Amino acid sequence: MERFPQYLSSPVQVLWFESDELAMLFLCLTLAMIFGGLFWLLVAAGPLAYSRLKKSYPRGFFKHLMYFVGIKELSPYPGPFQNFFVE
Repeated sequence: MERFPQYLSSPVQVLWFESDELAMLFLCLTLAMIFGGLFWLLVAAGPLAYSRLKKSYPRGFFKHLMYFVGIKELSPYPGPFQNFFVE
């Protein structure tokens, strides 16, 4: 039997971090282990700055930003530079 989430729109959380904040934490930790030095300050400051920046924009902003830059595809939708539509 598989567990079903109570709210489908709620993001995956580990402790008080959402999944994208946790990815930012691991990215900063990896950079600190590779380069060392002042990058260890990034482990604490990076996720904190990211979560503050994330809260200042509407929900789903970063997903749409990644789509506009070309990193992520939103499959049923046309490209961001599509100007002409035919029905």
